[in-house]
Amino acid sequence: MPLQTTIFIVDDSSIIRERILEKLGMLPMTSTVLQAKDYQSANQIIDKEQPDIAILDIQLPDGSGIDLLSKIKNMRKETVVIMLTNYPYSIIRKRCDELGADYFFDKSTEFEKVLEVLETRQTAVR
Repeated sequence: MPLQTTIFIVDDSSIIRERILEKLGMLPMTSTVLQAKDYQSANQIIDKEQPDIAILDIQLPDGSGIDLLSKIKNMRKETVVIMLTNYPYSIIRKRCDELGADYFFDKSTEFEKVLEVLETRQTAVR
């Protein structure tokens, strides 16, 4: 029986969330997918759920994915956090690294790497 994985996608762009969902549909894994489009909704979900993998946008309309990263890692260090952003600046990358982000990808040039990470993670738990 495949291992159940909970994946949490936080991005204000419905297009990005749909692209990630499409990619997840290609993987041979059983997943529960949670979604949020803003900081407040994401914060409420984090209080109730403990995702195995979180894919976080940094720039949200009402807050920062960096704050969500910090909260997730403080609650459950083993959650794999992927920062997916349009702001791949070195100072932001450094801050995410300091807070425990497992991956940091530029949406415009490294989007496909999210799928690679998810495939690798699924293979590792089998």
